[in-house]
Amino acid sequence: MEGVVDHLMRELLTQLNDYDLCITEFVRVVNRKVPNHTFYKLCPELKNGGKTPSGTPVRVQLLGQDPNWMAENALVAHQLGTQGVDINFGCPAKTVNKSQGGASLLKDPELMYQVISSVKAALSGTEQPLSAKIRLGFDDTSLLDEIIDAIAQAAPDMLTVHARTKRQGYKPPAYWEYIADIKRKLTIPIIANGEIWQRADAAKCMKDSNCNDLMIGRGALATPNLANVLKFNEAPMTWLSVCELILKWTKLDDGEFKPFYFSSRLKQWYRYLKYFYPEAESLFNAIKTLQHKAEIVSEIERVIEKERLVNTS
Repeated sequence: MEGVVDHLMRELLTQLNDYDLCITEFVRVVNRKVPNHTFYKLCPELKNGGKTPSGTPVRVQLLGQDPNWMAENALVAHQLGTQGVDINFGCPAKTVNKSQGGASLLKDPELMYQVISSVKAALSGTEQPLSAKIRLGFDDTSLLDEIIDAIAQAAPDMLTVHARTKRQGYKPPAYWEYIADIKRKLTIPIIANGEIWQRADAAKCMKDSNCNDLMIGRGALATPNLANVLKFNEAPMTWLSVCELILKWTKLDDGEFKPFYFSSRLKQWYRYLKYFYPEAESLFNAIKTLQHKAEIVSEIERVIEKERLVNTS
C-alpha cells in the first residue's frame, strides 16, 4: 500500500467507513533517528492526537532491521503521539528486501525476536500497544514454526498475518488455514489479512483462519466502502458514488501537493478500482495525461454529470 494510502486516503476512507485502526505507510529505519518531519510527513495525524479527522486511531509503522535503532525510533513515534507502533516484517518489495527490510527478516527469526523485544522494552511503561505484521515465510513456509516461536517469546500485543509467503507476493489464493494453526500457538490477538475483496472472501477467511478480526488493504481501494460492507453488510458503492468520492478526495488537498500528485495517485488507485468498476478505465484514460488539479477536477465533474444523467434517464 506504499505510495497510495497516505493521510488523504486515510482521511477519506475513515470518513466513509467504521475502521477500528489504520496503519501508516512504513517509516524506513536504518542507522539513525528518523527526523521528526519525516514522521509528520507520513503521519500528519500525529498533530491530531494520532487520529484521523473522523477519530480513527492511526498507528505508525516502522520498517528496519537494527533492533536498537528500531527501538529508538519507536520512542520517537511515541513522543510524537502515535496510537501504537507497528513493525513491518511483511513488505515483499524488492528494493526493501535488498536492503534487509520487510519480509527479508522472515529468513532470520532470531533477528525478528531481537527487533520486537528491543522495541517492546523501549516502549515499556508508555502503554503504547506494539503490533507486528508477517507473511508465512520468505521463499516457503519452512521457517514458520521458528518465526512463530520468536513472536511468542518476544510477545508483541498483536500480530497480523498476511497468508502468503514473500515469493507468492499477491498471487491468489491466500492460505488462510495457516493462520488458524498460528492462532492455536499464540495467545495474543491475531488479525487475518490477504485476498479479502468482498463479503464472501471475508466470511471464508474468518472460517478458515478462525479469526474474527481482519485487516484489509488493496480491497479497501477497490471498493472504497469495503469495511462497512464487511461489518454492516452495506451495499458496495455505485460507480457514481465512487466518482463523487474521488472528487471529494481531490478537494481534501489544501495546496501541499505538487501539480502531478493527483494524476499519479489516481493512476495507482485505478489499479484497484478496475477490479470492480470497469468504468474506471474510461476515467483513467481521460485524466492520465493531465497534470494540473483543476483539469482533473473538471474531468471528474464531467463524468459525474454524465453518470447522473444516465441514472435519471
